[in-house]
Formats: sequence, C-alpha cells, structure tokens
Amino acid sequence: MELAAKFHDIGKIGIPEAILNKPGKLTQEETELMRRHPVITAQILSPFDNLKDVIMIAKHHHEWYDGSGYPDKLAGESIPQGSRILALADAYDAMTSSRPYRKSLKAAEAVQIIGSNLATQFDPELGKEFINLVETGTI
Repeated sequence: MELAAKFHDIGKIGIPEAILNKPGKLTQEETELMRRHPVITAQILSPFDNLKDVIMIAKHHHEWYDGSGYPDKLAGESIPQGSRILALADAYDAMTSSRPYRKSLKAAEAVQIIGSNLATQFDPELGKEFINLVETGTI
C-alpha cells in the first residue's frame, strides 16, 4: 500500500504539463488524456516483477464502486481492495489540497463529499471506516 500510494500518479509524467496545471475545466480530449495516467503508471512499473500488487492497486485507483470509473470499468469487489482504499485517500488528499482550478476544501467538506458518494464512487464499508478515521482525528 505504501509503495502504491507513492507511485500511483507516476504516470502523470506522460500527461502534458498544460493539462496538469490547467486552471479551468478540461476539455473532453484533455480528460481522455488525463485518464490515461493509471495505465501509464502500470506501464512504467511493469518491468518490476516484484511490484505486481503495487501495479494493480495503482492502475485501478480511479475505478468507481458502481463500475463507472476508469481504466477498466471494474465494479465492487472486483476492484482490488488496495485500490478502493487508495481511491479514498487520494480523493480526500485532492479535495483538501489547493489545485490550479480551485482552493482546498476543509476536512469536513471533503468528508461530506465522500459520504455522499458511498456505493457510487467509493466502497461503502471502507468509506464509512475512512470517514470515521478522519472524524476521530486518526487521519
């Protein structure tokens, strides 16, 4: 998990900087390019046989629990558990960090958004536990 968390976005090296730092909404073409980063991550890490689990976790951290995510449209328990955990941590980090296109949200706002997306974007059981960890100050 620690390595997957560290390497999960390394594929963004293959995404044009203008897209990564764009202050406004991405076009459909730009969104499609951005959605390639988990596959690029998997390709970059693929020569390392000892990182197969890391690759699977990183590749699928943008899959949605309801199957509408990317790159493979996996759903529910078919998404590796590590990917479901990383999706929560990554989303929380993204929401509570400033981005070129928006200011950071407060922790309570991020928790509310995660809570409202349980069973669609996020694993409902892992999401409830994640929210509990944030609300109790563990995270």
